[in-house]
Amino acid sequence: WVVADTVYGGNLDLRNWLEAHQYSYVLAVPCNEPVGILALDGQRRRLEVCEVEALRLEAQDWQRLSMSEGTKGPRLFDWACVPMLHRWEDDGHHWLLIRRSLADPHEKAYYYVFAPKGTTLPEMVAASGARWHIEEDFENAKDIGLDHYEVRSFTGWFIHITLALAFLTGICATERFSTSPPAPAGLPARPAVLALTVPEVRHLLARLIWPPSSSACRVLAWSWWRRSHQSRASYYHTKRRLKAG
Repeated sequence: WVVADTVYGGNLDLRNWLEAHQYSYVLAVPCNEPVGILALDGQRRRLEVCEVEALRLEAQDWQRLSMSEGTKGPRLFDWACVPMLHRWEDDGHHWLLIRRSLADPHEKAYYYVFAPKGTTLPEMVAASGARWHIEEDFENAKDIGLDHYEVRSFTGWFIHITLALAFLTGICATERFSTSPPAPAGLPARPAVLALTVPEVRHLLARLIWPPSSSACRVLAWSWWRRSHQSRASYYHTKRRLKAG
């Protein structure tokens, strides 16, 4: 699957290239993107994507699905898909995917989908959710200087961004799969503590190594306290979202 935001989704040349090479995609498009559909009255119509819901969708056409697992629990939305005409024919490969917010039903996002025949709505939603990992990578890379460095050369990108990010991610993975992560002495036991993240590891290394920390125990205790409270907040956010879903 190729997934991208509206900057790429609105590019017709890119969509044609992906289809010519048989790459399935879920590409976000703006609300005024033109689309051809077969209306309920059997007429072919060309309209903007934001107008499709009124012509084609009923209450039973929406499904509540999670596109990915976020830091605050499953990212639940209401979803619906409509076959999209390609060269004024329904070829079974093109769909318009619509995402509706649970908190504000008027808040919607639209996606063009190209995929094999028989692709289900949950499969489309799961593919769109994969883009969340890309956003996490950009966020983590910015945290270690991508937004300041601006990638002036491949060497700089590879040494200062890619390897640094891989190093911090390796520390997170080692701690996450450890059977008995150490807790700072003197702290009360917590039922759940969030795993280390790339920003948290960067923060700890900066305080413990550059420059040497005068109180390593205090830095570790603060990290443990912050992660435990983040874990508690994540639990209640997840509980609220699951109850709403």
